[in-house]
Amino acid sequence: MTRPMRVVLLAGGGGGAKLAAGLAALVPTIELCVVANTGDDFEHLGLLICPDFDSVLYSLAKQLDTKKGWGRDGETWHVLGELTALGGPDWFGVGDRDLALHLLRNSMIHKGYDLSRVAAELCGHFDIRPTRVVPASDQPVRTVLTTTEGQLDFQDYFVGRRCQPEVISIDYVGVDDATPSMGLTAFAREGIDAVIVAPSNPLLSIEPILRITGMPALLSDADQIVAVSPLIDGQAIKGPLAKIMVELGRQPTSAGWAELVDTQHPNFVNHWIFDTQDQRHADRFAGSPQTTACMNTLMNDEGAATALARAIIQALLSTNRQGCA
Repeated sequence: MTRPMRVVLLAGGGGGAKLAAGLAALVPTIELCVVANTGDDFEHLGLLICPDFDSVLYSLAKQLDTKKGWGRDGETWHVLGELTALGGPDWFGVGDRDLALHLLRNSMIHKGYDLSRVAAELCGHFDIRPTRVVPASDQPVRTVLTTTEGQLDFQDYFVGRRCQPEVISIDYVGVDDATPSMGLTAFAREGIDAVIVAPSNPLLSIEPILRITGMPALLSDADQIVAVSPLIDGQAIKGPLAKIMVELGRQPTSAGWAELVDTQHPNFVNHWIFDTQDQRHADRFAGSPQTTACMNTLMNDEGAATALARAIIQALLSTNRQGCA
């Protein structure tokens, strides 16, 4: 009797959230655990806000504002408007429905819940089970960028400065003291067949996950680890990846992305996926022990995300060393 493939998806809030929804459409063929980046988390107006986790959650619940790519669909902005009128900070947009989730999360944290337990509760409230969304770690990890304008926390750089300053280096504060979350380790105890690295920014969304102490070792037990390029013909669908790669001396191509990931985590990935427009970059890996595949990676609607998810799973099944029987 065939059992579902147990899949872990490492995700940020853009392409990661889209691919999470595509993979969730394949349940119960697969069992899915989405590991959300926590490097973007920050405190705003006294509340812990977890942007990548929330984007994944909203995407799975079909409540994501797909036009903006973040926040709740059908959002209203009364609180932000009043906050602005009172002279409060308006640089980070928190809508009314979004605020309700932040208030609920923080009430649970004040009761002593760790992020994994908060995540489990929220997954229940949003009725996305059996798919799980878990934080990368229950301990704080924060992405800090050293730029030509000094050190900037991620949200200051990304939202406050709109990614304009030149990036000199990136640090992940807290990774040495952080460990994989209880939510992830609980899923891993029953085995992981495949890890998928989503087409999220490798420096801002994926690296804060993989730098966590013990994370690569935990994930390396999977039969297959596949990474999906976030670049198509040298361009990121959204976000500053290509800009940052150039600033850090990297070629902003799918081949440059794969070389970056492999340099940071040698032999961690054993299967690269490029867009069909990047066949020439895939050809550079011919003869490598790491296999490559080209497919349409542009997820411009729900159907495209599901099609990509299905193609990835089929590629994994065709190269799976042990199968899921």
